[in-house]
Amino acid sequence: MNNFIRLLFESCFDLDITEKVELIQRPPTEEIVTQEELTELFKTNSSPNHYIGLEVSGFLHLGSLISTGLKINDFVKAGVKCKIFLADWHTLINDKLGGDWDTIAKVSKYYQDAFKLVCPDAEIVLGSKLYEEKAEYWSELVKLTKHMSIARTMRTLTIMGRSEDDKKIDVAKLLYPAMQAVDIHSLDVDIAHAGMDQRKIHMLVREIFPKMKWKVPVAVHHKLLPGLSKPADSNVDRVLGKMSKSDPNSGIFIHNTDEEIERKIGKSWCEEANIENNPLLEISRTVIFHEFGEMKVERPEKFGGDVSYGNYDELERDFAEKKLHPGDLKQTVGNYLVNVISPIRDKLDLSEELNGAIRKSF
Repeated sequence: MNNFIRLLFESCFDLDITEKVELIQRPPTEEIVTQEELTELFKTNSSPNHYIGLEVSGFLHLGSLISTGLKINDFVKAGVKCKIFLADWHTLINDKLGGDWDTIAKVSKYYQDAFKLVCPDAEIVLGSKLYEEKAEYWSELVKLTKHMSIARTMRTLTIMGRSEDDKKIDVAKLLYPAMQAVDIHSLDVDIAHAGMDQRKIHMLVREIFPKMKWKVPVAVHHKLLPGLSKPADSNVDRVLGKMSKSDPNSGIFIHNTDEEIERKIGKSWCEEANIENNPLLEISRTVIFHEFGEMKVERPEKFGGDVSYGNYDELERDFAEKKLHPGDLKQTVGNYLVNVISPIRDKLDLSEELNGAIRKSF
């Protein structure tokens, strides 16, 4: 895709505050806490500091790299100074990659290379480097934990994919939420950005930081891309069925071949006329329409002929009204994703050693 890996962004200097807020509201954003605070922030600071923290826990996929990266680029276009925080110590604490520091370091380099391709204007910061350079980090961590009860900390462990009822949590894991909060303070963050699964830590930050007279960031949460399989219960929160690094059948991975991408999309759950929790519609909304001005469906004349959609609402309406068949949607989404992913895959090196180390950790 010739316009995906690029350094060309619209000039932020020509954007007014309303346009900047609209960029940040753009899908996959699901929530801004609060929009009024974000507007006020732009009135006083044309280039606020942004942060998103990521564990380096496995192979990158359509959600963790592409959807997340496109959202980061929206912030960049709005004139925001973006930081991608690779939380290597959090990765070890959460027992990811076997808790092996050498593997974590190698995977961190892989993440750096990937995000440099997708988000060339964002700064990438390693957690271990921040902790080495900021002498007061640990004293600030202790001061913050004085405002956290064990019960509240346990409730926050869901940000790690852990249950708040887990009776076998080691002490190190209890440090994880507090460290994530102090990361935000240490990076002088104006806008804290994450997936909806991280919402609890941002609410904790907004509660505790005023007590410490620390700057309280605006929180922006984006919707996580759902997995490709049928949800177990259409009424459950789809965060529970998100694309997973550990399940090769749940999503599209950056290193999948063109044929694997098309095969996975072809086998994905896409019930006719059902627009609820439909992974292909969500991919269309947050990835395809984000990067392309239109979405063109090619089909034989006997099935209605080719049709182009200028926006997501038109696509969803036709699908809901059975004017667009699931098979045609699958073929179209597969073709577009190949165009999005293949240039990144071709530039992103994944050695046999690193491939094996990541697979061994699952």
